[in-house]
Amino acid sequence: MTISIIAAIADNGAIGRNNQLLWHITEDLRYFKRITSGHTVIMGRKTWESLGKPLPNRRNIVISRSLAAIYDSNSPANPGSNSPANPGVEVYSTIEQALAAAANEPTVAPGQPIKHNVSNNSAQEVFIIGGGEIYRQTLPYAHKLYLTLVHTNIAYADTFFPAVNQNEWREISRESFDRGENFESPFEFVLFARV
Repeated sequence: MTISIIAAIADNGAIGRNNQLLWHITEDLRYFKRITSGHTVIMGRKTWESLGKPLPNRRNIVISRSLAAIYDSNSPANPGSNSPANPGVEVYSTIEQALAAAANEPTVAPGQPIKHNVSNNSAQEVFIIGGGEIYRQTLPYAHKLYLTLVHTNIAYADTFFPAVNQNEWREISRESFDRGENFESPFEFVLFARV
């Protein structure tokens, strides 16, 4: 299983404020959808709450101790059960549990698969989609970084991407844009792989 992080980051490392994205870049939203569709996405509780519903055509996994207690109505021995309130979402208490689950096909009970409308390849590449603390905790596990580098500084941000040791990564590809359809600052899609 390949563990990949996908994020849009300002030059000063900013990624969000008040649990919201800092910008609306149409090209970045299309890029995110294209890269993550058909795969498993893992997110923290705040990112899940900002979305409000499962991302379509993806297996959605949320890491949250508080939500795991609510969503796991079967037993403590069966974490990750689909939420009755949010079918198609699995919740785990720890990153390790979420990654272990992502490596396997999900089940709600022995022999009954969770319906998440993604291919059997969803565990081949798993995407960490935020937020800041989840990025920080999963960076040591990551094999790839899909970063949208947004060339602006956001002074009012309250959430930041963790520092990346450039010696541990090599650039695979880069696509640059002078500006977007509805965004004035330049940005780049850059893919890094761990050395």
